[in-house]
Amino acid sequence: MSIDSLQVNTIGDNLQQPVCVLLGHSIDCITTAVVLASTGQTVYLYTDTDVLDNTLSAYAFEHQVQALWKLYIQQGCIVVWQIPEQVQTWLVGLEKNLQPNLYKLNLLWLFTPELPESWQDNWLEVFNQQGAQLNHGQTPLILSGIETIGTFAELAKQLTQAWVYYIPFVFLQDGQAFASMLNAELWLLGEKIPNSTYKLTALHPLINGAKNSHISDILTIEFARNSIMSMLATRVSFMNECSRLADKKGVDITEVATIMGLDKRIGKSYLKAGWGFGGKTLPAEMQALEQTLEPLQSSNRLMQAVNTINEDQKELIFRKFWQYFDGLIENKIVSIWGASYKAGSGRTTGSAIHPLLKLLWSYNIKTQVYAEHARVELAIMYAEQPLLTLLDYPEQALEQSQAIFIMSWSKDKRINISVINELVIPVFDAQNILSTSQIEALVGGYMGIGRHKNL
Repeated sequence: MSIDSLQVNTIGDNLQQPVCVLLGHSIDCITTAVVLASTGQTVYLYTDTDVLDNTLSAYAFEHQVQALWKLYIQQGCIVVWQIPEQVQTWLVGLEKNLQPNLYKLNLLWLFTPELPESWQDNWLEVFNQQGAQLNHGQTPLILSGIETIGTFAELAKQLTQAWVYYIPFVFLQDGQAFASMLNAELWLLGEKIPNSTYKLTALHPLINGAKNSHISDILTIEFARNSIMSMLATRVSFMNECSRLADKKGVDITEVATIMGLDKRIGKSYLKAGWGFGGKTLPAEMQALEQTLEPLQSSNRLMQAVNTINEDQKELIFRKFWQYFDGLIENKIVSIWGASYKAGSGRTTGSAIHPLLKLLWSYNIKTQVYAEHARVELAIMYAEQPLLTLLDYPEQALEQSQAIFIMSWSKDKRINISVINELVIPVFDAQNILSTSQIEALVGGYMGIGRHKNL
């Protein structure tokens, strides 16, 4: 929805309401606003309204967040303000908008990578000079984002504000943003002053509602955040490396992964071989780790290998396609099902769809793509590409295709094997989404990641 259509409530509408002030425009920030409003807070969101509009459009697949966002905007529980170019102007306007004699400022939450560029040189200095006047410096200040390890600990040290905290969004799941924050799997909280979480009364329902939580100093939480994400990335690349050995040995990697998951020391998560990992979070964490190590003149050979494997894996399904047709692939037509970096998401950031499309187009191959949630994003990115056709449903124009690529498909959405069999065309399953019984039922060829069908 357009920001211009937002109805900003008046000060008199919510007398005595606790207020939380947020600065940012990401899905993390939007979800936070919605969750806080759901717990009875009035949320003032200062943002670049154009970027906010773009984020809302890009995350249309977050149905619960979208519905609650519209509801809370209408009810005045979330109030959107255009963020000023100067931090001084913001602080003055914030104090005026809050009217402390009518409102209680519960917390101030800065998504620091999303602060305006015009703030970067002096926001810390100005905030130390003027920000302490807000609620007499007693308002908890929360920082969030992905930066090099130690960035937020240093920020907290430089801030004269006593009650400073860091919260990483290790719990947020695409397609389930609201639920994954409201009932988080793991809530991490870094604090500048030990044993000061009693100050965060607005967040107590969320922290208490998490399945697991851990509170420590900010630097430790930053390190833990990056270590968690690096471990997940490592598991993905490890299984993808194993899938290549499985190909050579004729073993089904999905069965191996099932066996591994039975061992409690390993667990079942992130054992699925596929085209690799994408999105924003894992690649951003890999970059943050690299940037952390660089000035220390240190290296992490394991994570370098993880990145190398991941990037190479994104082209593996194309190589399988090329080999299947003995390199005779020019001028073919293929169907591609799914485009997002993971099933249920509308984002294609870091997805293998991009290297696949470019490789196919280099051979003048026409690509018919069913992108579901990511259709709009692809349409914008490749608006001038004549070899791309976006489909309304997966089987559309399938009779024209010589192959099917499955890139991102929900496990809850069954693939119609009978339709594929009518055309006897090979399936290149980059997600390993087909079950063993479905593969056996295929009349044509099947090539997955670490699994295939013998014809």
